[in-house]
Amino acid sequence: MRQSTIKIDVLLDPHKIPEQINWQATDSSADMTQKAKAMCIAFWDGADKTALRIDLWTKDMMVDEMGDFYYQMLMGMADSFKRATNQEGLGEELKTFAKGFFEKFKEIQVKEQL
Repeated sequence: MRQSTIKIDVLLDPHKIPEQINWQATDSSADMTQKAKAMCIAFWDGADKTALRIDLWTKDMMVDEMGDFYYQMLMGMADSFKRATNQEGLGEELKTFAKGFFEKFKEIQVKEQL
């Protein structure tokens, strides 16, 4: 059996707030450590039937970037859901939700800038 590794390092400030997120993966096409401003990881506990999540973002993650990040995650989850379940309709519903969410997010951003 082949093993693949994903390594994540989080640098924290004295108040334990993430300042930097670095990651690398053995199967990545990138040779060097990659930087990220945010991450969301979920694990499924089959025994307890619960999702265990780790959501982190750095101090310099801007609100507009967070909106983009969540939109892209929701769209990606919709694609993964369709591939995993063959539920094309539900996957499309999730994409429709994501698009509406992002449009509302952008509208709020515009109003807050006025």
